[in-house]
Amino acid sequence: MPVRVLKKPGRPSDPQHCARRRDEILDAALLLFAQRGYLQTEMQDLADKVGVGKGTLYRYFPSKDSLFLAAADRVMVRLREAVDTAIADVADPLKRVEQAIRSFLQFFSERPERVEILFQERAHFKDRKKPTLLQHREVNVERWRAHYRGLMAQGRLRQMPIDRVSDVIGDLLYGTIFSNYFTGPRKSFDVQATDMVDVIFSGILSAEESEKRGQDAKVGCTSSAKDASHQ
Repeated sequence: MPVRVLKKPGRPSDPQHCARRRDEILDAALLLFAQRGYLQTEMQDLADKVGVGKGTLYRYFPSKDSLFLAAADRVMVRLREAVDTAIADVADPLKRVEQAIRSFLQFFSERPERVEILFQERAHFKDRKKPTLLQHREVNVERWRAHYRGLMAQGRLRQMPIDRVSDVIGDLLYGTIFSNYFTGPRKSFDVQATDMVDVIFSGILSAEESEKRGQDAKVGCTSSAKDASHQ
């Protein structure tokens, strides 16, 4: 009668250990992809950097593609976490917008490789319908649109299409981090945030010019209404 060999039970998986290991891999991957580029980075290079066997990487990520995209996704997840933490204790709605802008710029200023990996994704994964940045931006913008609606209802923002507000602020933020990455920041993120908030909140026109433009707009609307009534 054949002898039945019992396998020793493997070490039970520790969720916390797995989460830490995954974070270690993604941290190393972010730096390595940013430094060497997607094509020049090999899984073995990453395994050596983390100090694990290549097989361990594949247990967490089945391919280099999935690892890269997970690293890009993690950047955007951590961005939201950073902004949420920064505004958590800010009661005034306008101050929350100001602090969110400051936190956003700080997040990328501290780790420029976060911008680099977003650029690399667009270069090497052009077949994706929506890049990671856009996927997260579309989700996150909804809560800010609700925030702006609340400020308009309170009379603290002038009435205008909500999309205009969110698009302009979003484009300013992303345009700033991309410009900083390519040309180098000319100012600290704190100064950039202060300048951006001042222009967004106060505009560039003097009070007199702003009032004049408002009057001209009213005249234009009245003339258009009269013309329409004669047709």
